[in-house]
Amino acid sequence: MDESEIKSIVEAVIKDTHFWIAIVGLIGVFVGATITFAGNLLLHYLREQKQKRLDTRRKELLEQMLRDNRFKEKWRRLTTLSAVVGTPAEETMRLLVELGDRGSEKADGKWALLEYHPLDELEQ
Repeated sequence: MDESEIKSIVEAVIKDTHFWIAIVGLIGVFVGATITFAGNLLLHYLREQKQKRLDTRRKELLEQMLRDNRFKEKWRRLTTLSAVVGTPAEETMRLLVELGDRGSEKADGKWALLEYHPLDELEQ
């Protein structure tokens, strides 16, 4: 074997090595991206589950408060509902709407179960 043949073999091996290094690097990028995406998806799911459980407990408490028979008119103040469940007024309103409750048409900050105060029986 002469020197030029050896040189061409070495160059071919180097090119082949560079090709495989690039392929391995590309596979590493895909694997890393997939693991990162799956990890973020899992973290998001776990956070959402925690928030859903908290929202469920809060909704149950709101429902219990609005069904309390000690209140003759079945209306409860938003400030009281918010304080009991430990959320700001906007968050409490979101939970109440998800439960199917409604606010007073007088805009006085009171909420009740829709079944106790249906919209077709609005106060004048």
